[in-house]
Amino acid sequence: MILLHVAVAALYALTAGALWPPSSSGASTGATRRYPASVAIALLSAALVLHGWIAWRDVATPEGFDLSFANAVSMVAGLVAAVTWFTGLLTTLPAIGTVVLPVTGVASLLPALFTNPHRFDYGGETLAAAHVAVALISYAMFLVAAIEALVLMGLEKRLRHRLPDLGAEAPPPLLTLERFLFRLVAVGFLLLTLTLGSGILFSEQLFGRPMMFNHKTVFSLLGWLTFGALLAGRWRYGWRGRVALRWIIAGTVFVFLAYLGSKFVLEVVLGR
Repeated sequence: MILLHVAVAALYALTAGALWPPSSSGASTGATRRYPASVAIALLSAALVLHGWIAWRDVATPEGFDLSFANAVSMVAGLVAAVTWFTGLLTTLPAIGTVVLPVTGVASLLPALFTNPHRFDYGGETLAAAHVAVALISYAMFLVAAIEALVLMGLEKRLRHRLPDLGAEAPPPLLTLERFLFRLVAVGFLLLTLTLGSGILFSEQLFGRPMMFNHKTVFSLLGWLTFGALLAGRWRYGWRGRVALRWIIAGTVFVFLAYLGSKFVLEVVLGR
């Protein structure tokens, strides 16, 4: 089984290599990428399909969902790679792929290297599966938004200081990228709202206990309030620029701490 995880990591690494931008010297002479886009698409498609199949086998066990830290990180990383591909960010901002894909490859190895089962009996409940799926997709959306926000901050800094472009192709206008970024945030906010709503309404049915007010709930609500305030400010006052980008990063940190951060502390640090 570990060989399949290694194969997934290798496919992600090869895709990152195919997307790697040419050197600035090559860009100045009009050089194209070493590999056509079809090669990167084929490699990434194979990586995502194999990663999804392995992740499903690791998570959906006969004893119930195994939502250990390693499995959760692997699934979220795979979803981040899928979101960057399906939304077109890998083509508009290839530099994102050279960061996201190697990290996803490393994350795909974690379930094979670290086993700490954390199961709950879902009893065939589709509601539980839907709740987990929507939550993970929401986290992935916000992580992609945070990565794009960091890239936009870097591009804005380069423009402000009139630094030369490093890539062969100029990126789309910042306003276009910013509008796309807020669409990502809006979709993630909607999915996070559904996650919190289903958790509040069906907590006892999903997890066998009523809704509990703990650190996970607090960080989730902080993230929801942060993104809600950001979207309201964007709609009402036209918030944009570095201030809005910092709000996106702050909200993503809250959401990350709500689930993956708490699982890291409980399972890795405390060994529970």
